[in-house]
Amino acid sequence: MITPALPVPHERRELPASADESVTAWALAARGGDSVAVDHFVRALHRDVIRYVAHLCADPQAVDDLAQDTFLRALGSLHRFEGRSSARTWLLAIARRAVADSLRHTAVRPRPADLPDWEPAAELAQPRGLPGFEDGVALLELLASLPDERREAFVLTQMLGLPYAEAAELSHCPVGTVRSRVARARATLMTLLTEADHPAPAASPPSLAAA
Repeated sequence: MITPALPVPHERRELPASADESVTAWALAARGGDSVAVDHFVRALHRDVIRYVAHLCADPQAVDDLAQDTFLRALGSLHRFEGRSSARTWLLAIARRAVADSLRHTAVRPRPADLPDWEPAAELAQPRGLPGFEDGVALLELLASLPDERREAFVLTQMLGLPYAEAAELSHCPVGTVRSRVARARATLMTLLTEADHPAPAASPPSLAAA
């Protein structure tokens, strides 16, 4: 049975502060029309955007389009970015709005039939450091069972490595609320992992004598 390991609970797993500072510097340079800085900015944050929208979006087929929409919105708004927050937090806030707009648009039109091509989106959203694709899909399935707010808090802090303060800013809630959501999400995931490792024994069939 495949049992994915949970990410180690650090406030910053993926990008050290210096890397966030570099991304923010690239965004500020890109604002001035530096095409090389634009390329660095997009490449540095593309995977984080993909993973974030994949966990927010109910339609895996829309992940790439939502990521593209996020960057188009961001590049069109760079002239308003002043570096008051990290460029990554600023960009993920744009991604959140892009997903919300997409969900509102989808709600007013018929939903197309599901197609069996969810694997690429699941693979793109797979957390780094897991043994393989199957483990990533298994963790995605576990995450899908969490309430939306807890899943978002877990993805932002434990998988994308955002500080709790920045995750709180994105989620429009106090830092303590984010910490509580992450703690509850981890507890639920650990329970599900334990249950996956130790499934309940199947009930014994009734004996013929009792029939």
